[in-house]
Amino acid sequence: MSLKASKKVDTNRYELEIIIDKETFAKANLQAYRENVKKINVPGFRKGKAPFSILKSMYGEGVFYEDALNILYPDAVEGAIKEANLKFVDDKIDFDMVSIGEEGAHFKVTITVYPEVTVGDYKGIKAEKIAVEVTDSEIEEEVARLADRNARMIEITDRAAEMGDTAVIDFEGFIDDKAFEGGKGEAFALALGSGQFIPGFEEQVAGHNVGEEFDVNVNFPEEYQAEELAGKPAVFKVKILEIKTRELPAIDDEFAKDVSEFDTLDELKADLKAKAIERKNKAADEQVENDIVDKIVDDMKAEIPEAMITNRVKQMVQDFAYRLQMQGMNIETYIQYTGTDMAEFEKTFRPQAEKQVKMRLALEKIVELENIVPTEEDINAQIDKMAAQYGITSEQVKNAVPAEEIAKDLAVNKAIDLVKESAVITEVKEKKATAKKTTAKKEDGEKKPAAKKTTAKKTTTKKADTKEAE
Repeated sequence: MSLKASKKVDTNRYELEIIIDKETFAKANLQAYRENVKKINVPGFRKGKAPFSILKSMYGEGVFYEDALNILYPDAVEGAIKEANLKFVDDKIDFDMVSIGEEGAHFKVTITVYPEVTVGDYKGIKAEKIAVEVTDSEIEEEVARLADRNARMIEITDRAAEMGDTAVIDFEGFIDDKAFEGGKGEAFALALGSGQFIPGFEEQVAGHNVGEEFDVNVNFPEEYQAEELAGKPAVFKVKILEIKTRELPAIDDEFAKDVSEFDTLDELKADLKAKAIERKNKAADEQVENDIVDKIVDDMKAEIPEAMITNRVKQMVQDFAYRLQMQGMNIETYIQYTGTDMAEFEKTFRPQAEKQVKMRLALEKIVELENIVPTEEDINAQIDKMAAQYGITSEQVKNAVPAEEIAKDLAVNKAIDLVKESAVITEVKEKKATAKKTTAKKEDGEKKPAAKKTTAKKTTTKKADTKEAE
């Protein structure tokens, strides 16, 4: 099998002319015969035992030509793409048969390839970085949040319930002196001021003591979900069984010992400050990285095939569906809840998908221009890192992810490091950090034909099987 010719026929579209030689085609014919003969009945022969020559005489010389071509097609197309030094984008392949017979097969395919990309100056890019500052008030707020998380509930017996307390109550609701379904509860812990109950209820519980029985008069909202109750006045018979309130711990050295590994409050605050500085620095660095990559993308020129964006959208939807599945929900149910359909749902991912594709293309171009090639040590280190992250062995990672794909991601990471290291970064104080997570290091839109997983079924519209490069 060989590539006879390759030519550009349109933007991002190439026509490949492929020849399958006589010997290779004959072997595929024989393989096709062996795979199909068991299903063929021929008078005078046991089922599956008819000789090849008999079948050809009965059904014609080309009885297994289509099956033979299907056997060879994926490898032939993949080999031709590699020989032409093209990067395949998606499975939209147009097929045209030129000839097929004893001498072999001759056909043409037209494929979509990666766009031609040009980038502007990517070294010495000017960017601003927020000067990180952590104030004492921020640390005090963090300590207060720690105290709030470690508050305890204590029982109140010497005063009436107040907003902010939790009142444990029995209640039953009536409309026109008749109890209604769903209006009764026993030993219900109601946080006063939480808005758990309809407007006006919690405020009327406040001011009463443990053991008191009283009426709460409210009106159900006009838009209440239960139509039979909407807009109607109701009376609730209420009894307070218990009143509790949250008691915050004293913020001192003992508090520090209880909530951390430190012996003093000053040590705890120092640690909180160090972590806050680290967190803000990371956010500021991520923002700088995003700003630099955005500038590179803005200066990039490329006519991007629609298939690359569509493929990325589908990847993002699949990732979203997987996360839903981990939470016990399927994507069909989620879409139904949102009142939309799959087509509209996919559109919501398009802006981000388009940006990610552009990022990847721009950074891959820098990889090419800078001839960035990760070392074997780099690749092995990344494999070990992935194994530790997912709790599997390095061998399992190697079996699941091709080393060349890991190398691509590493090369893109190095490209980002290169442009960031060469950037002219100025610290500023007047802006507040608003870091956003970049995905440029992770996404790849390239697809390529699979070698042997699936074969085309019709020689009029052949399609090579494809595999997404992560």
